[in-house]
Amino acid sequence: MSSLESALSIAVDIGGTFTDITLLDRASGAIWRAKTPSVPTDPSEAFLNGIRLALTEAGREANTLGQVLHGTTVATNMILEGKGARTALVTTRGFRHVLEIGRQDIPRKANLYTWVKPSRPVPAARIVEIDERIAAGGAVIDPLDEASVRQAAEMIRAMEVEAVAICLLHAFANPAHERRAADLLRQELPGLAITTSTDVLPVVREFERSLTTVLNATVMPGVTTYVRRLEQRLEDERVTAPLMLMQSNGGVAGADTIRTAPALTALSGPAAGVVGARAVAAACGISDIITVDIGGTSADICLIKDGKIGLTQHGKVGEWPLPLPMVDMVTIGAGGGSIAAVTDHTLTVGPQSAGARPGPAAYGHGGKEATVTDAHVVLGHLPARLLGGRMALDVDAASAVIRSRVADPLDLSVADAARGVLAIVDSHMVGAVRVVSVERGHDPRDFTLVPFGGAGPLHGCSLAELLGISRVLIAPAPGVLCADGLLAADLKAEFSRTMPKAGPIDVKAAEAIIADLVEQASAWFETERVSQADRRIQTVALLRYHGQGGELAVPWAESRELVEQNFAREHQALYGFVLEAEIELVTLRVEASGLTKPPAAAVLAAGGALEPYDHVQVHFETGPATVPVADRAKLGAGTEFSGPVILTQLDTTTLVAPRWTGTVHPSGAILLTRAEG
Repeated sequence: MSSLESALSIAVDIGGTFTDITLLDRASGAIWRAKTPSVPTDPSEAFLNGIRLALTEAGREANTLGQVLHGTTVATNMILEGKGARTALVTTRGFRHVLEIGRQDIPRKANLYTWVKPSRPVPAARIVEIDERIAAGGAVIDPLDEASVRQAAEMIRAMEVEAVAICLLHAFANPAHERRAADLLRQELPGLAITTSTDVLPVVREFERSLTTVLNATVMPGVTTYVRRLEQRLEDERVTAPLMLMQSNGGVAGADTIRTAPALTALSGPAAGVVGARAVAAACGISDIITVDIGGTSADICLIKDGKIGLTQHGKVGEWPLPLPMVDMVTIGAGGGSIAAVTDHTLTVGPQSAGARPGPAAYGHGGKEATVTDAHVVLGHLPARLLGGRMALDVDAASAVIRSRVADPLDLSVADAARGVLAIVDSHMVGAVRVVSVERGHDPRDFTLVPFGGAGPLHGCSLAELLGISRVLIAPAPGVLCADGLLAADLKAEFSRTMPKAGPIDVKAAEAIIADLVEQASAWFETERVSQADRRIQTVALLRYHGQGGELAVPWAESRELVEQNFAREHQALYGFVLEAEIELVTLRVEASGLTKPPAAAVLAAGGALEPYDHVQVHFETGPATVPVADRAKLGAGTEFSGPVILTQLDTTTLVAPRWTGTVHPSGAILLTRAEG
C-alpha cells in the first residue's frame, strides 16, 4: 500500500503571519480549512494548534489521520538569516579556497565597481584538507589517507562546530573516499551532523557542489531538531500517520529523507502553491497557466506549460546559488507589506517590507510606513473586517500613512497616491512575469493567470490587463493554496550523476548509468512505501553545445538522434536558434514520483444570481464608484456576474474590475474573463 493512499490527509503550511491548514477526506472529497497565528519562537506549536482546529471543525479524531503533510521555511530562514549551525568543511588537499574563489560573475543588478563578495558560510579557517585524489573519470589517483582524516577530526574538534560538510574533488564520479571519510569522522566526532556532497548533489561544478553541501550541513541540526519535535508532538497527540515534508522540487518526501538532505526543503512553501494552482487549473480543464503567489513580503511567479511544472538547477536562496532541482520560478520583493516611500521626488515600492509586526498601518499594530495593503484599504478594495470578521482594518491609519509618506511629498491626492503605489508594484510583477514567459519564448496572452496568496486576487485583473491576458482563474481558497498544494503533491526524488567526461552522446554508457540511478530510485520507493502501481520514473539528460558553460534539461530517448532532436527543439524555443556544433551529454537525472491518490471530485451545488450583503465606495482610475460586496461562499456553480464587484472569504478578498465578467465553475473556482474592446 502506498503511503499516499490514506483517506484522511491533513496539510499544514506555516507562514510568517499565519499558519494555514487543510484537512481532506480523499474518499468523499470533503474539505475543511483553518487559519491560526504562527508562533515564530516555536513553529511546531502553531503546527499542532492548526491540526487540532481542523480536526475539531471536521469532528474527527487525531488517530484517524492517515497522512500529515507539511511545508516548512525552517531551512530557508536559517540560510537567509545566516543562523545555521557552526560548520566545518573537509575537502581535498589543494582545494581549500574553492568557496572563497567562487565564480567570476556578479549579481545581475549589482554595481560592477562597488559590489563586495559576501562572506562565505564557512570561512577558510574552518576548512580542513585531507590527502586523497580521484580523477574526473572516477579512477583513484591517490588513495585516501585515513591518518589525515583522523588528523582533520582533531582539528575540527578544536573548532567547536556543530556540523561537518565533506566535499572531495570528483566525488560525483566515485564516492568511495567521501563515504569512508564520513564513516571515520562519525567515529571520531560522535554527535556532530555530518553530510557529504554525494548525499546532496553528486554532480559536476566544484563551487556549487561545495556550497550546497555546506548549506545542507548548516541547516541539518536545526531541521533535524524541528522534525523530531514535530514527530514527538504528533506522537503525543496520538497521530500515527507518517510525516511528509514538501521539497523545492514540487514533491513531498518522508522525514528520513529530509533529515539526510534538509536543503531540499529550501523553497518548499512557494513550490506547494504552484502544485496547488496546477491542480485547480486541471479541474477546470486548463493546462497553460502563469501563477502569481502574492504574500506579505514577496511575489513568486511560475509558468506551467501543458500541465508540466518546470524544474531548474540554477535556483538561489538569498545570495547563494543552490543547484538542487527546484520549481522554476522568479521571486521578487512585492507583497502586501511592501513599503512605499518617496526619495528624491521618486516613488518606490519594496523590496523592504513591514513584515508581520508591525505590518501595514491598517492592521492596527503600530505600523508607521505606507504599504501596498494600506493603498488597497484607502481605495476601498478591502472590506472593513478580515478573517471572517475577526480582524478589523483601520482605514484612518491607512489614509494617514499614504498621505504623509506618499501623497504630500508628491503633491497628490490620497487616492491618486494609492493608485500610484499599486501601479508600481503591479509593474514590478509584470516584469517578473515577462522573465518566465517572454524571455523564455512564451506569449503570456496564451496563458491563464492564476493569482493566489493573501493578496493575489486583489491584483489579478490589473496584472492581466497589463499583460494582455484575457482570463483569470481564482482558486476556491487562494489564501491557503500552499496548504492545498501539499495535498495534491506527489512523492518525489531525483537521482543524478555527471558523466565521467562530457562528450558526444554514448547511449550504451548512458544506459548503464541510468540503470544504476533507477536502482537507487527503486530503493527510495521501498523506503517511502510506494506501491508498484503508483511508481513513475522519468529520465532527463542535461546537454549543451561544445563550448557552452550551461546545460539544458531534455527528455532522454532511446537513440542519440532523438535526444539531440529534443535538445535542438528546446534550444530553439529558449534562445531562438540552433548551432552546427557538437552536442555534449554532461549529466543524467532520474526523476522518481510516487503518485498521489486524487480526492473525489468536488462538485459545487448550482446557484442563482450574486446577492450583495453590502456596498462600498471604490476609487477607480475613472473616478469613485459604488461597488457591491458579496460573500463568495454563497455563490453556486454556474453563477455569473459582472464587475466591478468585491468577493470576500476567510482567506482572501477578490477584486473584480470593471469590464470583467465572472462564472463559478462546478469545482468551486471562479473564471474571470475580460470583455473585448
